Amino acid sequence: MNLPKVVSDLVETQNNFDSVAYANCFSETAVVYDEGKTHKGRKEIEHWIADANVRYHATMQPISYEEKGTESILKAEASGKFDGSPIVLSYHLEIADGLIQSLKITG
Repeated sequence: MNLPKVVSDLVETQNNFDSVAYANCFSETAVVYDEGKTHKGRKEIEHWIADANVRYHATMQPISYEEKGTESILKAEASGKFDGSPIVLSYHLEIADGLIQSLKITG
């Protein structure tokens, strides 16, 4: 599968549980929507993913990737320490200048 570099980096850093490198895939003003909460800016994103890594220890395996205008959708199988694991999640991404501007994770 041919993924943009920032998306490949996101998957790799998630699977390595590297919250700093994960957050560096995002712009300084990026926004993440997950589990009904909004996380704004690289520092908040770093804290959110560090907490999620401890709670869920989730890894992701890309299944498909498509671009629709300004939005891209990565479907990935997420497995970890949570009910229903593994599950297929959709990562709705807006990417600009090689960095993620927004990410919304849906089931």
